[in-house]
Amino acid sequence: MKKWIVILLSLLLPLALPAQEAQSADDGLTFDMDEYLYGHVRDSYEWHITTVKGKPVSIPLPVIVISKAGGGFHCFSSRHLEEGEYKGFYIAPAGSRYENKIVERGSDGSEVRPWDFSVTKNVAGLLINSALLLFIVLGTASWYRKHDAAEEAPTGGVGIMEMLVTMVENDIIKDCVGEDYKKYSPYLLTAFFFIFINNLMGIVPFFPGGANVTGNIAVTLVLALFTFFTVNIFGNKHYWKEILWPEVPTWLKVPLPLMPVIEIIGMFTKPFSLMVRLFANILAGHFMILGVVAVVFLTAKMGVAVNSGLSAVAVILGVFMDCLELLVAFIQAYVFTMLSAVFIGLSRQKAEIE
Repeated sequence: MKKWIVILLSLLLPLALPAQEAQSADDGLTFDMDEYLYGHVRDSYEWHITTVKGKPVSIPLPVIVISKAGGGFHCFSSRHLEEGEYKGFYIAPAGSRYENKIVERGSDGSEVRPWDFSVTKNVAGLLINSALLLFIVLGTASWYRKHDAAEEAPTGGVGIMEMLVTMVENDIIKDCVGEDYKKYSPYLLTAFFFIFINNLMGIVPFFPGGANVTGNIAVTLVLALFTFFTVNIFGNKHYWKEILWPEVPTWLKVPLPLMPVIEIIGMFTKPFSLMVRLFANILAGHFMILGVVAVVFLTAKMGVAVNSGLSAVAVILGVFMDCLELLVAFIQAYVFTMLSAVFIGLSRQKAEIE
């Protein structure tokens, strides 16, 4: 039991280490809550690992930009930006319109955003997590090529993958999409495992985990667009008839196309809900865990007795919430896949024959 407590506490420790950067040199007790929270969840041009004796230890990432001020193409390490301006580029300070983004000086002295194709923390995390997922899937496929599943049941990681694939295929895709579900299984299974692996890696607070990939609205937007295009490109005639000329009283369609307008708006609200639901739930989960751990620092000035008591409660609650996030990681992947399958299934329905 003690072994597991030590392991769980060690998972929470890296969450508190970056807070050392927010301590004042004067009294060592001033805690910047905003920097602590947003420093963990926002994207950055370096991957922060920990803080040693007040100095941050980070992995620099490649900065790739194309200047809009006539400076051409540039590729360099983000470490060059730590001391300020480099080749005319610098990180926009707090209060700027482009805060924490790379900018350059325009001809009139204003800040201009270059074309930015940099490998940021979220991009690096996305690549690492995708490579990990590819390794797991190919490893599972390799086992099935070498073994007869009818005679030998898979165990370990392969067994878990078989259970998850079977569950998603039979309980979600098959039931929600309908008779031609196999056509959409590759996309929906990919979406499920992609979201699930990124959610899990986002909970791990140390490298190569900790990147807030699915808590980034740009990532959830792309995922929602995949579902949107799948639904509307492969929707059948009955689907489009129900949108453009639904079976309602004629006065609701002409001369004012009230119902068609509502149906068209619904086409866009469905992927919008997918995007916001995944983004908001994952981001809120990170904030909740960070907020609980922050109690350790927020109560530092309240005395040893109060700080020790609340710190113990915060750590225990933090461990509980970290375990709860494991469940949330699965649920959010499940919900996104299920709703996507439902939307696809609705676009494949056939007209009822009376």
